Amino acid sequence: MEEKNINAIPAGHRAGFVNIVGNPNVGKSTLMNDLVGERLSIITSKAQTTRHRIMGIVNTPEYQIVYSDTPGVLKPKYKLQESMLNFSEGALTDADVLVYVTDVVEDPEKNKEFLDRVAREKIPVLLVINKVDLLTGNAQLEEIVDKWHTRLPQAEIFPTSATEHFNVDNLKKRIVELLPVSPPFFGKDALTDKPARFFVTEIIREKLLLDYDKEIPYSTEVIVEKFDEKEGAIHIMAVIYVERDSQKGIIIGKGGDKIKKVGIAARHDIEKFFGKKVFLELFVKVEKDWRNRDKKLREFGYME
Repeated sequence: MEEKNINAIPAGHRAGFVNIVGNPNVGKSTLMNDLVGERLSIITSKAQTTRHRIMGIVNTPEYQIVYSDTPGVLKPKYKLQESMLNFSEGALTDADVLVYVTDVVEDPEKNKEFLDRVAREKIPVLLVINKVDLLTGNAQLEEIVDKWHTRLPQAEIFPTSATEHFNVDNLKKRIVELLPVSPPFFGKDALTDKPARFFVTEIIREKLLLDYDKEIPYSTEVIVEKFDEKEGAIHIMAVIYVERDSQKGIIIGKGGDKIKKVGIAARHDIEKFFGKKVFLELFVKVEKDWRNRDKKLREFGYME
């Protein structure tokens, strides 16, 4: 973290932490990427794509917003998901503003226990009803708004479409109004608290989610073992961990065709992210039952 230059901060400067929570697949990552103006979180049509809390930082001379995208709330089936739930529950305790994201088809009673905790929050809660572009008329929207107002009466409601950028600017304006007066928490040129390697692993994981079916992508973890950045290029070596030998064969594909496809797509996006030529090498290793092993979850950054 950079040392704050208090003299450069205008009077009345606002800064705070805005945590985005909700169930899987309602558009939390799409919303955060739109609010931040940069693509920081994985976006796919599959649930549970975000595994960590990812911070995106928005700076202007007048304010600093530190957004946090969290994993979707779900009942854990294995230790990895327990860690993901801890990230989401932790977001309820350290926010200045809480953004709860739902969509136009979700049942308000889904994950009732978590929603009950949101209802008891003393901090401002902004309820985002996402994907309103899927509705056919105002009557549908009014019915959904009424239902959610009954469930979270203290929340301010923002019907949005993150993919269409509908009402996102009004949401952001309200967030700024709710921020406390404070100096910035990070340097004013900071975009995120995550290191460069983290975004490489997220981009590779996104390609795995897009290119493989069923349980395969959820059984994988990506670790960057080499990140050698020169002036004009970056040389990256990354390992894709799977839980079983059979999964390793599926990831690699016949004659290496599947892993090659992942590598080409990932390299393209990594080059766009860093604005440099990238040389990417991918390897696949088996780490049996890693999602249920404390030692491995610690190594992979899911546990303290």
